[in-house]
Amino acid sequence: MDLIIRRAVLAHGHPDSHPTVDIGIDAGRIAAVEPQLVAQAREEIDAAGALVMAPFVDAHFHMDATLSYGLPRVNASGTLLEGIALWGELKPHLTQEALVDRALEYCDWAVARGLLAIRSHVDVCDERLLAVEALLEVKRRVAPYLDLQLVAFPQDGLLRSAGAFDNLKRAIAMGVDVVGGIPHFERTMADGAESVRLLCEFAAQKGLRVDMHCDESDDPLSRHIETLAAQTYRLGLAGRVAGSHLTSMHSMDNYYVSKLLPLMREAGVAAIANPLINITLQGRSDTYPKRRGMTRVPELMAAGIDVAFGHDCVMDPWYSFGSGDMLEVAQMGLHVAQMTGVAASRACFDAVTVNPAKILGLEGYGIAPGCAANCVVLDARDPVEAIRLRATRLAVVSRGRVVSRQPAQRSALALEGRPASVDFRLHR
Repeated sequence: MDLIIRRAVLAHGHPDSHPTVDIGIDAGRIAAVEPQLVAQAREEIDAAGALVMAPFVDAHFHMDATLSYGLPRVNASGTLLEGIALWGELKPHLTQEALVDRALEYCDWAVARGLLAIRSHVDVCDERLLAVEALLEVKRRVAPYLDLQLVAFPQDGLLRSAGAFDNLKRAIAMGVDVVGGIPHFERTMADGAESVRLLCEFAAQKGLRVDMHCDESDDPLSRHIETLAAQTYRLGLAGRVAGSHLTSMHSMDNYYVSKLLPLMREAGVAAIANPLINITLQGRSDTYPKRRGMTRVPELMAAGIDVAFGHDCVMDPWYSFGSGDMLEVAQMGLHVAQMTGVAASRACFDAVTVNPAKILGLEGYGIAPGCAANCVVLDARDPVEAIRLRATRLAVVSRGRVVSRQPAQRSALALEGRPASVDFRLHR
């Protein structure tokens, strides 16, 4: 075999309740998962009881804006609307080279932290489609080690921005994977509903997935997720549609939500929360009590709806922090949603691993024979400890190849709860 990881603990355990297993990898696939694998390999990793998991997956990100913090100026208010305005100021000055360089830099950060699949929205409200061209190039260059899925995102509104729908169609024709939208940014509620209809019909015609920024506001009367679920059901798009953010649900009437959640479940619409950004941008007009803004994660999960967490932004016009660490995202989601029980904490771990993998439609995801040989060795004994410590990534394996290594930190840093820093470059 090419690689064997010995004495690994699995996130969801071994079917036969063995405490540790050996994972055999050959030709870019997991060939065996056994308590004691009698085989030899060109390379071995002794996990020594550490957690070995399928890679982190980020279901919601904006790679065209990442690492642009301070360009052309800093978001002084820290608000969503100033961030959108700032992005509009920056767009005329973007170059393809700079976009590619920043995105590749972020991909280095991501891979070193065990993040091997990202769904990134890319703005199509620029007639040049400069960001689309840049991220398609990035997607091509990172393909040997990272799955990058792109969403055609009409940042300024499908109907509000002249030519946005034509630009979106051009982006899809160029190779962008998913249809995006932002109905709450249209001029009226009716326009928002119309944009949802148009985009879902286009996606159904093309056989594509849909991921819309939906109801990203504090308005308890925003109803676009209801429209998205209804269009999903009407067009038979179950399992291919996600509503991102859904922050208005935080403020909605409980009775209405009791009707909305079954509608989403029946339609087969997934939900993507972005804990770091949602609690930063929402509730800005409140005095006290102040709303946290993140959508109703435990209630969505209890209703049988697939829920994922996304990072959304790292050092861009909307958010000046972040490092590509999905354990930080899970940890924030756990706190904000008050999901501190053992089962609930594990559900937050699933929200940055198996759930987003399902929403993205990733093939061969998991730790089982036949799955793609993508995995992460964490300096932790289980998912809850991994979140608590934001555990060091001892090794990252992509396509069957070890692409990042770190020494164990348990004797010092892990006991203090401090993760080690990683500086790793793949593509240079």
